[in-house]
Amino acid sequence: MGDRLIRATAADGGIRAVGAITTRLTDEARARHNLSYVATAALGRTMTAGLLLAANMKRTEARVNLRFRGDGPLGVVMADAGCDGTARGYVGNPSVELPPNAKGKLDVGGAIGKGYLYAVRDFGYGYPYSSTTEIVSGEVAEDVTHYLANSEQTPSALSLGVFVEPDGVTAAGGLLIQVMPQASIEDSALALLESRIEALQGFTPLLRSGKSLPEILQDLLGDMGLEIFPEVQMLRFHCGCTNERVLRALKTLGEDELRDMIVKDGGAEATCHFCNSVYQTDVSGLEQLIQELRAEAANS
Repeated sequence: MGDRLIRATAADGGIRAVGAITTRLTDEARARHNLSYVATAALGRTMTAGLLLAANMKRTEARVNLRFRGDGPLGVVMADAGCDGTARGYVGNPSVELPPNAKGKLDVGGAIGKGYLYAVRDFGYGYPYSSTTEIVSGEVAEDVTHYLANSEQTPSALSLGVFVEPDGVTAAGGLLIQVMPQASIEDSALALLESRIEALQGFTPLLRSGKSLPEILQDLLGDMGLEIFPEVQMLRFHCGCTNERVLRALKTLGEDELRDMIVKDGGAEATCHFCNSVYQTDVSGLEQLIQELRAEAANS
């Protein structure tokens, strides 16, 4: 089966849960950007977190943008995810590799380092909502949870995982559980839920053991009135870049710069940060842009 996302509620709507499998889209990002093991884990976790956050937005054009800018060797880790189930992203230094951390796992925290997490929610109308929080550990899940608690005042539990083998990503996904504002949930029930989430030995071991998303939610919330919505949303890596967009961007440089590209480079080449697609424009293409600029100037 392909990558997918499911939604659920529990405790009479007082708890909201979203689960996602993102194995294929994470592996596509790995292949497109030629990512190292630790870079794959960092970007895969960040894209998954973005998809989980975007899942609770209302409009299909709504998107979530998460950008880690730490002092670790990865530099920027950037993910853009939509309510439509698409995600894309990139890493500043994709070839960085580090030894395992003290727990014997990929050292994503050390690779990201300390700094800031910038989050932008574009609801598809009005002005996007942006927030900045300090990076707590660089482990992505902990930092996004910190952002939700401090910027959105939403008690949340987030589990993310990416398992990378020599042949690629074999398991990736995540789970987000949130207590809704003003929910009348007993403290004992909250404490039980927190203990269960803390007892999780990571999300990817559950997937690799054969657990499905509904089974994972059932284990966590089955005795709290769990209701899993029947709709399953398919997820995929997707970037909206096109050759036409690249040409429009080149056009903004102006005639002098375009003429300089013709003389010095014999054309132009642009690479999309998000998907690593390369777009090339020859001399005739640049000449066409110059003619369009001149026509627009004459008609203005």
